[in-house]
Amino acid sequence: MTDTIPDAVAFEPITEKLALAWTHTARFLTTASQLIHLPPTELPEIAFVGRSNAGKSTAINTLAQQKRLAFASKTPGRTQHINLFELGPKDAPDALFADLPGYGYAAVAKAAKLRWQKVMADYLEVRRSLSGVVLMVDSRLGLTDLDKQLLQFVAARVATGEIKLLVLLTKADKLNRKEADAALHATTDFLAGMTTEHSDVAVTLFSALKKSGVGDVAQVLHAWAHAPKPVPEHSDEPV
Repeated sequence: MTDTIPDAVAFEPITEKLALAWTHTARFLTTASQLIHLPPTELPEIAFVGRSNAGKSTAINTLAQQKRLAFASKTPGRTQHINLFELGPKDAPDALFADLPGYGYAAVAKAAKLRWQKVMADYLEVRRSLSGVVLMVDSRLGLTDLDKQLLQFVAARVATGEIKLLVLLTKADKLNRKEADAALHATTDFLAGMTTEHSDVAVTLFSALKKSGVGDVAQVLHAWAHAPKPVPEHSDEPV
């Protein structure tokens, strides 16, 4: 378990400048409302998840240095599709970002919430190309019950090292040093329960406004995308 980003990079990290140049290549590929509509791929896939108000779209756009790559709905919680983005050279993409729907917004109908909970749970549990999960958490709130529930969906694959996990404590510019340290420690303590000798689990403070943590996160994601993928102990049907 680590509470700082540099320790999470274990696979020949490139410079921050080159990592940001790589994330900047992100471009829209496709959108799907169901798993069966997602294209099968051998490219490593990194999923971005989080509550509707945790700053997920802003964080993705900041990492990609693009203002409108990921769209935030004017009504939080109403974006109900998985959006895929390609990265790397256009003629030879080397990774995918998956922007999953935000969750936890009260105005969304219960039936829609349950349907998307099922879609996200299935995606996190069986999507064969999934290599890493970036969970956005509002640093002022910490891990909510819904965040912890989502982590349960991916816990088994994180434990084996099949999937890497990074928690971004977003909007960190709104905290003072004491509050930021407390947020880090509380999240680290919870994630310790998911950590094994095989897992790659990290948490860091992140601010899209101040651009703090952006370069470090880009380096981590590049390392994830270009690391050899471990062979899982069990195999699922390709999804």
